[in-house]
Amino acid sequence: MTGKEAPSSFRLAYVPGVTPAKWVRIWQQRLPDVPLDLVQIPAAEATGVLRRGEADAGFLRLPVDGTDLCAIPLYTETTVVVVPKDHLVAAVDEVTAGDLADEIVFHPLDDTLDWERPPGRPAIERPATTEDAIELVAAGVGLLVVPQSLARLYHRRDLTYRPVLGVPQSRVALSWPEEATTDLVEDFIGIVRGRTVNSSRGRRTADPAAAEPKKKHAESGGSRRKPAPAKGSRGGSGTAAKGSRGGSGTARNARRGKPRRRS
Repeated sequence: MTGKEAPSSFRLAYVPGVTPAKWVRIWQQRLPDVPLDLVQIPAAEATGVLRRGEADAGFLRLPVDGTDLCAIPLYTETTVVVVPKDHLVAAVDEVTAGDLADEIVFHPLDDTLDWERPPGRPAIERPATTEDAIELVAAGVGLLVVPQSLARLYHRRDLTYRPVLGVPQSRVALSWPEEATTDLVEDFIGIVRGRTVNSSRGRRTADPAAAEPKKKHAESGGSRRKPAPAKGSRGGSGTAAKGSRGGSGTARNARRGKPRRRS
């Protein structure tokens, strides 16, 4: 359904690792009268937040369970392994899951990758969060495989990361409850899809007053034309113009004056 009454603000949820700044800037430019409130939520709670109406839309990680939520996939992240800077993995450009077979690899409870079987040897206990696992990697206890955005989010000077080939990847999507597809949700979908403010698929159109001069101009017969100068005026066409350029005719003879008499 489409909301008829505009709320006082638009609530946008996002999971760790997602950076909605560029879309927020466009929103502020196009809808300066509607504040956008950002709400960071744990990845595991994203769908619940949307279903409870605690946010109008949100950036989350796929898959989305159920058919009551709409989702627009946006991009797929590179999966990386986080290691201490002095680890052997830091000396190569990329690794495979097989290269990590002998390593202890943490699998935190808030892991966002859809593993059939995580690489490496499991730790005795699973860390509660990805941030906790990062601390354990820094302590030299094991390694961690995560989407690249999370490796950047929890960056430490003593750690680095390398791409891992042949493993699951995380897909980020914009999601919202299908039954709560308000006008503002449609506006935000248009922004995320890259539609311009004048797009025919967007809800909002350009200011009619701004387009009015162009409309009048079109009705007046197209592009402006300079009026033809009167005959005999400077730069005009016809006999006078030829004379002004040194051509033959009355105007040229007039400048010469009386011809000299030959002796």
